[in-house]
Amino acid sequence: MKTVSLGDIEAAMQIVHAEMPPTPAHRWPLLAKRTGADVLVKHENHTPTGAFKIRGGIVFMRRLKESEPGCPGVITATRGNHGQSVARAAAAAGLKSIVYVPNGNNPEKNDAMRAFGAELVEHGADFQESYEECMRRAEAEKLTVVPVFHPWLLAGVATYALELFGAATDLDTVYVPIGMGSGICGLISARDALGLKTRIVGVVAENAPAYALSFDAGRVVATNTAATFADGVACRSPHPDSVAIINAGADRIVRVSEDEIADAMRAYFVDTHNLAEGAGAAPLAALLKEKDKMAGRKVGLILSGGNQDRERFRIALSGGTPYV
Repeated sequence: MKTVSLGDIEAAMQIVHAEMPPTPAHRWPLLAKRTGADVLVKHENHTPTGAFKIRGGIVFMRRLKESEPGCPGVITATRGNHGQSVARAAAAAGLKSIVYVPNGNNPEKNDAMRAFGAELVEHGADFQESYEECMRRAEAEKLTVVPVFHPWLLAGVATYALELFGAATDLDTVYVPIGMGSGICGLISARDALGLKTRIVGVVAENAPAYALSFDAGRVVATNTAATFADGVACRSPHPDSVAIINAGADRIVRVSEDEIADAMRAYFVDTHNLAEGAGAAPLAALLKEKDKMAGRKVGLILSGGNQDRERFRIALSGGTPYV
């Protein structure tokens, strides 16, 4: 699969902006002081679901209604933000949604998905097991699957990147977390479509390094576990299409520890009074890890979501590192 075109993203932008306004991009002086860089934060924690995924969901449901007008509903698997996107966008389109999550999933994300209208099913020890069961049910009941990676999702998600580059075309580097890849692939798509030279740096958890391993090997490399509290990057089986786009378009992938992610969550709250979930804080963690290399440069950070549950956020704010 290739990146989506500027025309695809612009068409998706019209669909997205009909349901939600652009999210802000702010410079925070305390973050600049902390990092030593000229930092611009893209606040995808300010969407109607608190995460960037809603953009893809809105576009996917519109395109699905156009191509399959008789479709009664959809099914998908998630750790939370994708599921909230699917549930909200499906409800707005008049479709029912079934969302699979692993056992022990973030309870507040679960509550949000139900509130947006999803039938929530808990299954398996992690996302991969939940996803596999979701696919079995979809096949058995002939249900329409909202995949974790798809051109419609990619075009929708890329709208945040078009907004960002519209606000700042001169960024040297942008740090973005990698879950299943739509966020970074949308960024790469927009960067390439606009002909910019901005370096794109993916960020993963050290305990969930599948995309970093795939980048280093030049092919898909899966792992047996993804034991990070940052559930938005807890991937152990990368998608081949996203691996291809990332490996061709990213400058590098940085691995950050659980302690570094927790430190970045605290830094966001202290410096900006924004709540960043683990995955949303990971790009700041990576910038802090590369502080000396990035000193004085213009840097974008994608704060991809703010849906951290209260208990783990309490632990982070108190100076600890949340448990898995």
